[in-house]
Amino acid sequence: MAVASHLLLALISYLTLFSTLINAEISASVNVTSDGVDVSLTVGGPKGPVCKRPLGKQGRAKPSDPFWLEAIKHQGSAPYNPDPTNYKVFRDVKDFGAVGDGIHDDTEAINRAIQEQNRCGVNCQSSTLSPAVIYFPQGTYRVNAPIIPYYYSTLVGDPKNPPTLLADPSFNGSAVIDANPGYWINQKNFFRIIKHFVIDLRQVPAEWEATGIHWQVSQSTALRNIVVHMPTDPNTNHRGLFMENGSGGYMGDLVFNGGKNALLVGNQQFTVRNLTINNAQIGIFAIWNWGWTFQGLNIRNCKIGIEILSESIGAEAIIDARVVDTPTFIQSTLPSNGTLRGSLVLNNVKLENVPVAVGVDNGDVVLSGGSKTIASWAQGNVYRGENPKGEFIQSNLPYAHKASSLLDVSGRVVSRPQPTYETFTVDDFISVKDYGAKGDGVTDDTEALNKIFKQFADCKILYFDAGHYIVSDTVFIPAGTRMVGEAWTVIAGKGPKFQDQKKPRVVFQVGRPGDRGIVEISDIVFSTVGSVAGSQLEGPQCPRSGEGGIDNCFAAYLHLHITKHASAYLEATWVWLADHNLDGDGLSQISVYSGRGILSESQGPVWLIGTGSEHHAIYQYRLVDAKDHFMGLIQTESPYYQPTPAAPAPFILNTSPKYPDPKPYDVAAPSAWALSVERSKDIFIFGTGLYSFFVSYAGECAGTRNCQAQIANIDRRSSVYLFSLSTVASEKQISVNSKGIVDQADNINGFVSTVTYWSSP
Repeated sequence: MAVASHLLLALISYLTLFSTLINAEISASVNVTSDGVDVSLTVGGPKGPVCKRPLGKQGRAKPSDPFWLEAIKHQGSAPYNPDPTNYKVFRDVKDFGAVGDGIHDDTEAINRAIQEQNRCGVNCQSSTLSPAVIYFPQGTYRVNAPIIPYYYSTLVGDPKNPPTLLADPSFNGSAVIDANPGYWINQKNFFRIIKHFVIDLRQVPAEWEATGIHWQVSQSTALRNIVVHMPTDPNTNHRGLFMENGSGGYMGDLVFNGGKNALLVGNQQFTVRNLTINNAQIGIFAIWNWGWTFQGLNIRNCKIGIEILSESIGAEAIIDARVVDTPTFIQSTLPSNGTLRGSLVLNNVKLENVPVAVGVDNGDVVLSGGSKTIASWAQGNVYRGENPKGEFIQSNLPYAHKASSLLDVSGRVVSRPQPTYETFTVDDFISVKDYGAKGDGVTDDTEALNKIFKQFADCKILYFDAGHYIVSDTVFIPAGTRMVGEAWTVIAGKGPKFQDQKKPRVVFQVGRPGDRGIVEISDIVFSTVGSVAGSQLEGPQCPRSGEGGIDNCFAAYLHLHITKHASAYLEATWVWLADHNLDGDGLSQISVYSGRGILSESQGPVWLIGTGSEHHAIYQYRLVDAKDHFMGLIQTESPYYQPTPAAPAPFILNTSPKYPDPKPYDVAAPSAWALSVERSKDIFIFGTGLYSFFVSYAGECAGTRNCQAQIANIDRRSSVYLFSLSTVASEKQISVNSKGIVDQADNINGFVSTVTYWSSP
């Protein structure tokens, strides 16, 4: 579910944005506008800024050098905290008494580092006023009770020497890291990042129910670069990751060794990239979902790779997998009996000594295994073009073209870890606060940031200390820039230059046409609304009733624009508009208005990995004259207030070539398109959740499955391959040229309706 924020009302949360092109020189321009963000990358042309000593791709840090985050001066701030002067954003656990020698019990010290200064924990639904980075230097930290990351927390270890969280033999609790011990509503449990850790459960008796991570979370969360060790005893009851519900989400670069279940998971939707499981009894036990995408799955020496609880699984989509020495790759608890009972897609799956590829708990073999590669196979309902009649299959799918530009040298979809810059020394960084930027939520930092980017692009890595950086005019970010935030650093456009929707103005422009270089952005939030104190877009000003009016509650024109000559890799990116206050009671709904979500006109390649776009009036995702895109999993929600007013209101459709808008579907009171594709080629969408829960804030329509008439439109001139589409309460799941084609009633799959595969003619 999307949220509103006392802090940020229309924003883009970038856990990772790589504007780079693999094996080619590119230019980069990411234009963050009052509309949102333009990402533009152009091949060829003149080079960008020239440094006397360019950084290069790799730094020169010695193995003995400390990780730069440990050595850099920390001056991040939380401007809207009740005590901004004394509040500490960066917290080294050793400063709070943790020893890290593998002997002392560090549980209390670690939790004290997380909790101090009245952060959002018990009896706090949500808050963005107290961000924190909790840092663990190299070491072994023994714990005997759960570590609880409070709201708005990043737990980060030293990636050069990842710290170990060692569970004591007497460990007592839900998990070594517990992201929700019952404090928060699971669908609203936002803003958690855990990265660069080893979790070791092997001292806990194998027969005990021990868990590495309890990850009951929603959007703007991530697990990255984590290894979990568990016993391999036949009687082991350990599990690496447990997730019983939520609305996520992204995780990637994870390794699980041993255990009864590496992952025991249930959540509305999730994207999992680069997951490795070794020597588990069951690699993944999927207990419920609406749709998950696994990209880059590696399973070795497990009894069962994936067990699917058939009664409650909506859809599983697996691409670029390798399974070795595992008797059964996928096993369902119940047979399908010729009807949709859990949708399954396999694409580019390599088996080595795997006798059963897909089977049933009763011993039936649906797809035999062996040592072979499964190019494309599906279990579920399959459609093509404008034919409204689908077919249930358990067989190979026809060839679906993936553009070569989207693939690495091995033929897999390109996959990149988030940059950590561990090979660079602290001298390779500069803090923007040391060069005039304030980040205090009040000062106009436009001039300071322009000077910083001009002076240091491609020469230094720019560290944006935690804070709120306000800009009132366009900021130019040259090609070659690498910038990293701290605890969701906020950069916000504000002021009269960004307030005319008839003349949308760029807030951030990265590069110029013809520039060559790279742009890397991570742990940054781009906001289209300014400071908390001046936003005037909270519940009292913009209540759910709409009494606040339109002009006073206007938030954004367009959030993210990927232009024609762009190439971008976006991962764990959440583009949302507020639907309720994130601070205060964390529950009260509001009515604010954003016109458009993500627009791409790129000729590719573009990768959208684990992205979401929610609550925009006209569309959530739109592709026009685009080419060579990989998207998976994408997730949307229609605005809760619609159709009061109906789309496109309160916005006017743009018929000019710049920011071209689609027409709403033809009913008296339409809602927004979740997905709109026109004149686009080689669009490969692998995992989709398109949801509509309300009619004018009334939720009864979700139960009767009729919150809106149409939700995804693809024109006849486009070539689109759409896998694992799950929708909520849209009468037609797929439309062609705005005519509804696929009826949700034919694809009911629990709470959602699922199309396993659809392709344009």
